[in-house]
Amino acid sequence: MKANFDSLIQDSRPVIVDFHALWCGPCKMQAPILQQLATEQGDNVKIIKIDVDQNPSIADRYQIRSVPTLMIFKNGEIKHKQPGVHSKQQLDSLIQQYK
Repeated sequence: MKANFDSLIQDSRPVIVDFHALWCGPCKMQAPILQQLATEQGDNVKIIKIDVDQNPSIADRYQIRSVPTLMIFKNGEIKHKQPGVHSKQQLDSLIQQYK
């Protein structure tokens, strides 16, 4: 997954990475927001979900200490990193900022 992850975040579009875990309640709240965002934004954004329990090396590399944590990459560069549930309005604003 690591090599594949590195290529996925190289996109010229904003790439939202949702670091989550199956046991995490707030992560379950974030999921439908991301699904709605994906439907509305279409090709303007790429959304990737990373289960921290399945991919600990990626979580460690980006120092993910709590879930959910959302990161936004563009051309492989970190543009945003914040733990907690993000509203659709917050995500829309961030996407506009990093288009």
